[in-house]
This record gives sequence, structure tokens and C-alpha cells, in this order.
Amino acid sequence: MTTGAETTAGRSAEQSAEQRVLERIERARLRKPRVREERVTLAHGAGGKATQTLVEAVFVDAFRNPHLEAMTDGATLTLDGTRTVFTTDTFVVSPLFFPGGDIGDLAVNGTVNDLAVCGARPMYLSAGFVLEEGFPVADLRRIAASMAAAASAAGVSIVTGDTKVVQRGKADGCYVNTAGIGVLERDVALGAAAVRAGDAVLVSGPIGEHGVTIMLARGELDIEADLASDTAPLREPVAALLDAVPGGVRVLRDATRGGVATVLNEIAQAVRLGVVLDEAAVPVAPVVTGACELLGIDPLYVACEGRFVAVVDGEHADAALAALRGHPLGEGAAIVGHVAAEPPGAVLLKTSFGGTRVVDMLVGDPLPRIC
Repeated sequence: MTTGAETTAGRSAEQSAEQRVLERIERARLRKPRVREERVTLAHGAGGKATQTLVEAVFVDAFRNPHLEAMTDGATLTLDGTRTVFTTDTFVVSPLFFPGGDIGDLAVNGTVNDLAVCGARPMYLSAGFVLEEGFPVADLRRIAASMAAAASAAGVSIVTGDTKVVQRGKADGCYVNTAGIGVLERDVALGAAAVRAGDAVLVSGPIGEHGVTIMLARGELDIEADLASDTAPLREPVAALLDAVPGGVRVLRDATRGGVATVLNEIAQAVRLGVVLDEAAVPVAPVVTGACELLGIDPLYVACEGRFVAVVDGEHADAALAALRGHPLGEGAAIVGHVAAEPPGAVLLKTSFGGTRVVDMLVGDPLPRIC
């Protein structure tokens, strides 16, 4: 028979062990970033710890300035009195064509969304192409048409660009770079620095659909599923949210490489607060759950291309949720957790079984080249 004292002692031991784990993670995160590898690996481009280390130890260290050090989805600049946002992204997705989209609309939506989650109205894009010798012109026309349609849907114009061709076997067909400029029309200052304990964490819809779609489209696994990428422009649902809770939105991030887990870890580390998620509240389509179980991966780490994470003032959580659900791209939105004072810099998940586990940032990504 177990006594009350023994039960209490057991719980204390579990809490102590958990605290030691969190302290070790905290110490590791506070170390100065250093790239230990002599050569770049795929993990360095996957959006996890390896990417963060590479960016901070090489690029931020070399190009250091206040705009870059903010480490947001785009740089907020003031040009002749107008607040603008500037961003850029490069797309190397494989395969180039997949259910629900292709590299073309992905390139447009990805950059449009980076501007949108900074609170800006996207306006102009550039498009740069690296083409492999022998790439079919018909496929290039298809990609260009997809980009044109996506730009029209997002309300932006592609106004400049560049094209390079490399030798056969040197570019895997086609790579696309897009840069974008948007205008800040609202008096908003979104960023992790505004996050406070008690804030609510929302996602704008079911997660993981893009990454799983790409993996299945590669045909390396004998899995068939009725699933399509969630790639979409987020300008309208973001605008609906900002209008519904003016002053109540702390930070917005689109959950691309590294998924929701990576976004929340970056926010938690930036403000030295904790994020506590409720596993049962996280929206995941059954087909994504099933595929992730077969692949042995967690949907929280799988990329989206038409979903974003929002941290809002806890008092405005219901209004924020209603605003998102009022838009077709936010119908599946959910409140998935909250910001807490403890543990600082970490993300915890309250599991469906009643336990708690740390959701740390991965070193790499189990699904490379998904965007």
C-alpha cells in the first residue's frame, strides 16, 4: 500500500528531475552560437537548432545591425516617413509540383505571408530563377502561370526579377527566390518583445498538411492519402485578426520550416517566458496524424505554408478566435495554449494522457526541402 507521504515524495522527485532537464536545456541555449561542423549539412537548412546556429554564428555575426538582430520574418524600415516591411525567401522544394500547389505559388505565398505576419499589406515582389540546363520550358511556363495566379490572388505585382542557368545536374531543375515589400498601414508593432505571461496562443488552422503532402508526393513511401498542401496567402485572415483586436495582438509568425514547435520555441527564448500547449486542442487532420505516426514524426514540427501562429492578449483570445474563424482560411483556428512565467525559454506540452513533456527545438528536420 502506498502512503500519502510516498506519493508526495514521488511527485517531488519527478518535478525535480524535470527541473534538472529544463535547467540543462537553458544552459545550452545561453551558450554563444558556434558552428562545429566543417561543412554545411542539410540540417543547417531545416529551420531547427542547426539553422539557428548557422544564421546567428555566421550571418548575424557578419552583417550585424538592429534590423537583422530582431530576427523577424521581415525587416521594418522607415523610408521617407513611410513604414515598410522588406523580406526575402528562397524555395528549393522537391518535387516541384505537388497536390495543392507547386514551387511557383509557394514562392509567392511564402513571401506574401512573411510580410503579412509583420502586419504589412504586401505590394510588390521580385522573382529570381536558377534553372538547370535541360529544364522543360513547358514546366517553366506552368510555374510562371502559377506565380501569376498566386500574385493576383494575393493582390501583389511581380515587378522585377533575374534568371540564371547552370549546368545540367547542378540545380535540381528549378530554384526560385522571391523578395517582397509591404506597407504598414496600421499602428502596430508586432514582435516577441510584446509577449506577456497570460497571453493566449492560437493557430489559424490544422497544422502539418504541407510538409506531409510533400513527403508523400516524393513517392518514397508506399502511402496514399487524400491530402493537399495548405499553401495560401494569409493577408486577409491576418488583417481580420488585427482589425478585430486592435492593440491586442502581440506577435504573428507563419509556421513554415520547423513548424509550430520551432516558432513557439523562438518566441519563448526571445522573451524568457514559457509556453504551455494543450495537445488535445492542437488541430491536426486525421490523415496528417496517421501519416506522422507511420513516419515517426510529430505534427508540431511539420511545416505549414498557409497557417500562422498568433500570440494575443489573453483577454482578447475569444475575439481573436472568432475573427479567424470568420475567414475561410481560418475556419479551423484554435486556441492551443498560453504563455506562462515558467519555465523560462521553454515550451511544454500537456499530453492527452495527462502528462507533460518538453517540446524542444529540433537540431534538423525530418522532412528536408519542403519549401
